[in-house]
Amino acid sequence: MKLAILSKEPKNYSTGRLLAAAKSRGHKAKVLNTLKFAIDIEDGNPQLFYAQKRLGSYDAVLPRVGASITYFGTAVVRQFQQMDVYSPNSADGILNSRDKLRSFQILSRHKIGIPATSYVKDKQDVVAAIERVGGVPIIIKLLEGTQGIGVLLAHNLESATSIIELLQSQKQNILIQKFVAESKGKDIRAIVVGDRVVAAMRRVAQGQEFRSNVHRGGKTERVELDEAYKEAAIRAARIMGVGIAGVDMLEGKDGPQIMEINSSPGLEGIESCTGLDIAGSFIDYIAAQVDFPDVDLRQRLSVSKGYGVTEILIPKESQLVGQTLDDGGFKEKDINALTLHRDGKIIPNPKAERVIEANDRILCFGKLEEMKKLIPPKTVSRRRPKLQKLTDRPL
Repeated sequence: MKLAILSKEPKNYSTGRLLAAAKSRGHKAKVLNTLKFAIDIEDGNPQLFYAQKRLGSYDAVLPRVGASITYFGTAVVRQFQQMDVYSPNSADGILNSRDKLRSFQILSRHKIGIPATSYVKDKQDVVAAIERVGGVPIIIKLLEGTQGIGVLLAHNLESATSIIELLQSQKQNILIQKFVAESKGKDIRAIVVGDRVVAAMRRVAQGQEFRSNVHRGGKTERVELDEAYKEAAIRAARIMGVGIAGVDMLEGKDGPQIMEINSSPGLEGIESCTGLDIAGSFIDYIAAQVDFPDVDLRQRLSVSKGYGVTEILIPKESQLVGQTLDDGGFKEKDINALTLHRDGKIIPNPKAERVIEANDRILCFGKLEEMKKLIPPKTVSRRRPKLQKLTDRPL
């Protein structure tokens, strides 16, 4: 495998470890400075130039795109993708994970633990937003902050409103987030590679500091995660569209609370803590994907007119709940159930006698018109009647 490692810091610990891990496995690898690329866009012929020379062919690219160059870095990754070079983290996945607000918006559609969060612009909305996330104390986060920078804890309403007004006056975008008190200055960093958690550590804040980041002086300890935390980390990375990630979670009273998905997780802290060859797991995963790439079912199985692939969500009010796939008429309607997703688990090629449960997600291939009939109309929001009454009143 010929691998390009994108990094503007070739002497960085993580970059050096990835390069060494690739070479020790017999791969050809080179660190390329992300900022030295030029993107040429031509009709039917996407190209990249590096240091004024046309880039040679690569099998894969491993992006290590820092926050300060997100826009240009993801543009370079996207161009590699247009050239059919494999990347474990897509440009869109990196953008999704880098933007705190966007990542929480994406996660909010799924049944996965996230702390109550609010984003407001008008200062008149601040107090109501604080109440909606559970009241003080609250966490105030800058959307552009990294490594614990721009994360503040406000203990009372007066200090919270003052901090928020000050930050907004400086044109800063901030999130108001519930303070998960039971985490007690601790969090979990899980390294996800594909469909596995390859390592995890607990970070513990020191002294009066509530932020557990290693860059803020936090101490680390190796931890073995239970299945709930592993599944949450893997699902969060998958939802975000990244194959390699560091997923940060708080240990809430109701289970894992996803805080952040890092598409370029640092390796020094967690390798030192766990003693594991995490860089090697990154390289092995990329090499396996190059040798046996994932197939895009939506493209490959949609060649026949009127046929395609779709995912059917089964709400609790669906008439399919309690029936088997056979009773639901899948076979007679020429619909094949490829996988069934239930409670974070994937059941491949489910049998016809499998009973359908509420909140199942079934990936199907078949006649599009027949599959549309299985998708129930969107349920009317419970808030609609109240909104209707409000709209009836004169403003």
